[in-house]
Amino acid sequence: MTKELNVAMIGYGFMGRTHSNGYCQANHFFDLEYRPVLKAACARNQEELQKFANQWGYESTENDWRQLIARDDIDAIDICVPNNLHAEIAIAAAEAGKMILCEKPLSMNTEQGEEMCAAVEKAGVVNTVWYNYRRVPAVTHAKNIIDDGKLGRVFHYRANFLQDWTISDDLPQGGNALWRLDVKAAGSGVTGDLLAHCIDTAVWLNGAVTEVTAMTETFIKERMHQETGEVTPVGIDDACAFLCHFENGSLGLFESTRYARGHKALYTFEINGENASIRWDLHDLHRLEYFDHGDEGKLRGWRSIHVTDHDGEHPYMDKWWVPGLQIGYEHPFVHHVADFLQALQTGEEAHPNFRDAQETQRVCDAVLSSAAERNWKQV
Repeated sequence: MTKELNVAMIGYGFMGRTHSNGYCQANHFFDLEYRPVLKAACARNQEELQKFANQWGYESTENDWRQLIARDDIDAIDICVPNNLHAEIAIAAAEAGKMILCEKPLSMNTEQGEEMCAAVEKAGVVNTVWYNYRRVPAVTHAKNIIDDGKLGRVFHYRANFLQDWTISDDLPQGGNALWRLDVKAAGSGVTGDLLAHCIDTAVWLNGAVTEVTAMTETFIKERMHQETGEVTPVGIDDACAFLCHFENGSLGLFESTRYARGHKALYTFEINGENASIRWDLHDLHRLEYFDHGDEGKLRGWRSIHVTDHDGEHPYMDKWWVPGLQIGYEHPFVHHVADFLQALQTGEEAHPNFRDAQETQRVCDAVLSSAAERNWKQV
């Protein structure tokens, strides 16, 4: 018999839509004991909130997240609001005994993240953070290849995440659509927004980062703030690059910017091992490139694995279409919901959880500290 899980969404922006789609689709493709019910949506702008609720089928709306958390008919809280609001909402939700699904990054900084971890661990509530790239089938396939020992000893991990959407002196900071440019709302720029994805994937695939040295740059020093109309200093990083050591002895090289003209969302990683290498590109997300030094010389070279087969070797794909047909950006969010519901069913821990995301937050903070002080930092 299917069990209902009453979900409340706080926020209605881009991530609110992707998460809602995940809740709507998971049970259509995965055999699950639990079924999400879109019980309530919450935001301050009632007109826009009602449009969102109507479009996705939320049964009710609230304008105060505190009232939402106090409701007895809510099982899980999904936090899709600016980063500076994550901690207060998550801690209150944990104290109310609610399950929590929180957008990344976990928090504004490591200290705040530790308070959030302590709250969910004390309350014993199920929790997860939406680092969605873990559940791209090709990336999950890379994880399986690495865990099988195919790469051997890993020497290098390199990743970048390039965008170009803030290359304009006239672009303001702050407000509903541009809060990521406001340090008071975002905490940081590309480090907490884009590199956090790269770091989470890297730690999941290659293990812990132990020390970093970084540089950041803010190319446009002042912008008008949308909410006040005043021109104020920009406090976020427009670009960041860092070197690191991993616990397994490998070296890491990471770069992210919002000033790479021609790139809207170029996320790539490559891992070089003793026996083999792998690389992945978000623009071709259903393919994993693989090089095996053990291949016969005349056949040795990079191969492209089209991750769509249904033989059990390609993660998640047996739940979708026929082999050879690919899936898209929205599907990893469906996978995240399905895995979360499966964890509830089995009693296993859902991942990545707050403690996993806190590890990424620790690396982000070390990166920003290193860039500010121009030295190596232990994580």
